[in-house]
Amino acid sequence: MRHRMKGRQLSRTRSHRKATLRNLATSLFRHGRIETTTAKAKELRPFAERLITLARRGDLHSRRLAATKISDREVLGRLFDDIAPRYAERPGGYTRVLKLGNRKGDAAEMSLIELVS
Repeated sequence: MRHRMKGRQLSRTRSHRKATLRNLATSLFRHGRIETTTAKAKELRPFAERLITLARRGDLHSRRLAATKISDREVLGRLFDDIAPRYAERPGGYTRVLKLGNRKGDAAEMSLIELVS
């Protein structure tokens, strides 16, 4: 039974799920929007918004905490220098999930997750 278990399993082990979310967040911050399955997009949303909130603080400790999640230094710099100042006055809700319909190959429900401008 899954009583009080948060989050989706995404048919992965815990380490694979963590790696998937980190890679999705890195791609989201690099490109501004990505197309993925709806389940992954819904799991990515709180993960990415937590990182943006850390970047809004902007101190060294928050940069090091974010660096544990995002290994690409270029994307980390972009998160702290470009993305975080955009949301300085916004109290949350930095991402948006738009449903796109079903994928042709396996009929998986697809979504577009993007940073709100």
